[in-house]
Amino acid sequence: MKIERIGIPLKDWDIKINYGIKTGFNDAFIIDGAKRRELIDQDPKSEEIIRPILRGRDIKKYGYNFADLWLINSHNGIKEKGISPIIIEDYPAVKKHLEQYYTQLEKRTDKGCTPYNLRNCAYMEDFFIPKIIYPNMTKFLPFVYDNMSFLTNQKCFIITGNNIEYLTAFLNSSLFKYCYRDNFPELQGGTRELSKIFFDKVSVLKISKTINNQFKELILKINKLKQDDCSTKDLELNIDNLIFSLYGLTNNEKREIGFIEIH
Repeated sequence: MKIERIGIPLKDWDIKINYGIKTGFNDAFIIDGAKRRELIDQDPKSEEIIRPILRGRDIKKYGYNFADLWLINSHNGIKEKGISPIIIEDYPAVKKHLEQYYTQLEKRTDKGCTPYNLRNCAYMEDFFIPKIIYPNMTKFLPFVYDNMSFLTNQKCFIITGNNIEYLTAFLNSSLFKYCYRDNFPELQGGTRELSKIFFDKVSVLKISKTINNQFKELILKINKLKQDDCSTKDLELNIDNLIFSLYGLTNNEKREIGFIEIH
């Protein structure tokens, strides 16, 4: 296929694809906004380890629906980088909240150095740099560029590395859906499984930093419009046309692909 021939498999890109955070017991570690405010009121230091979280169902094409859910990020540190685990005694309000679930936390097979800590996550820092977030199972193949340091649950993957703004655009493009939708196994109800093993085989044209910055400008505009609940179709069409041009598609090929929206 022409698209595959001129691209490079994502497994050979300078990127990493990783799961979201697995808590082992979401009822304890994922809280709503009201509980977050309560814990911060009790001890302002609590805010240091309470971070906004997105779930797979929250991810939309170029956007997200934030459900006012927050993760208690009592991480287990990264020994190789000299990052120490969170000491829960430093956060008494959070500790008191978690203590009501102690029996369940202690039974987890994926806990950290104490029942209050999350399991080891060697790529924890990657959540705090620009990244792509997408759901592990979806009908719609949505991808969002995140520069707001959201954490995600295990129903998402994150992509970090070079030229991810362009990659966000490509993965949301009509060209990607036309060429690669059927690369991902179809499950019950038309849902697709977007596991890393299938992404590794997706071939994408490599571009320069200058071109990536052009896409970054467009992506940030779309992000802003999405936050303001405004239409982004014109910008999405612009991105499709830019990608068509990069791939050197003929007018007939462009017409055959068209503008693909999956609802």
